[in-house]
Amino acid sequence: MDPTAVLCAALRDPVAGPPLRERVHPGQTLAISACDGTRPQPRHLMIPAVLDELEGVVRREDVVILVATGTHRGNDESELRAMFGDEIVDGVRIVNDDTRDAGQLTWIGTYGNGVPVWLNREWWDADIRITTGFVEPHSFAGFSGGPKLVAPGLAALETVLVLHDAARIADPRATWGITHGNPVHDDVRAIAEATGVTFALDVVLNRHKDIVAAFGGDLLAMHAAATATAKCMAMRPVEAPFDVVTTDSGFPLDQNLYQAVQGMSAAYQVVRPGGTIVCAAECRPSNTCSACSPRTSPATDPTGASRPSACHPPAA
Repeated sequence: MDPTAVLCAALRDPVAGPPLRERVHPGQTLAISACDGTRPQPRHLMIPAVLDELEGVVRREDVVILVATGTHRGNDESELRAMFGDEIVDGVRIVNDDTRDAGQLTWIGTYGNGVPVWLNREWWDADIRITTGFVEPHSFAGFSGGPKLVAPGLAALETVLVLHDAARIADPRATWGITHGNPVHDDVRAIAEATGVTFALDVVLNRHKDIVAAFGGDLLAMHAAATATAKCMAMRPVEAPFDVVTTDSGFPLDQNLYQAVQGMSAAYQVVRPGGTIVCAAECRPSNTCSACSPRTSPATDPTGASRPSACHPPAA
């Protein structure tokens, strides 16, 4: 399978809506959201495919690639080159989204089930917004990709903390393979739909991280098609729980303990009560998750409550 041809077909024959090139006009600015280094997205293939499709329509100087870090640490230059390739790094501006930097963020409003939303300012200000990602089952969001490339990917810390709060994650519907009715994904979709995505591109990968399918078009219809394929490929019923389950999420999910929990959670679905889960993860010292590091600066909201973010909605 030629991955470039698969991506091109997704851009030109989308699941829903017109082809990418018909949605973009000369002179417009373009923001592209892409996964950070904790996800095996084939950015080195997907980003060039998007830019090649828009050759002659959008100037490279009008493009910014936003690394959707969520609460994860940013990626350094060597990592960006490994993720995107030298040609993209040298020819297109790339910005690590910083969920804690109020200067990068702008207040959007309250969406979903009372979620206060700040998003990356460059994303919000762009004429054209394109999400790029990959879809696989997720432990509490149901599936990755699609609307997650907006929030939590490009959202403020406070937005992420609400999306990931105890009430949402403890809901039994916040689990593998469920999107609709899942309180986490319901709000993620609501934010992306309300704030607007021009075009979405997702891929499904095999165990070797090769592209086996690509989906493009209107965000929610595209993501629904991609999740259906990912579910068929990645999820299987078992006859009975196991006494012992071993798990190795593999790179890049084995970079730190925080990400390795994805593998543990998958194993938990099929281990018997009181059984044993064995997780193998490299956990490189240099890849400590920023979500686990005390870098937040407490702020106070108008009611006097402590808030873990420098962001506040504008005064009424």
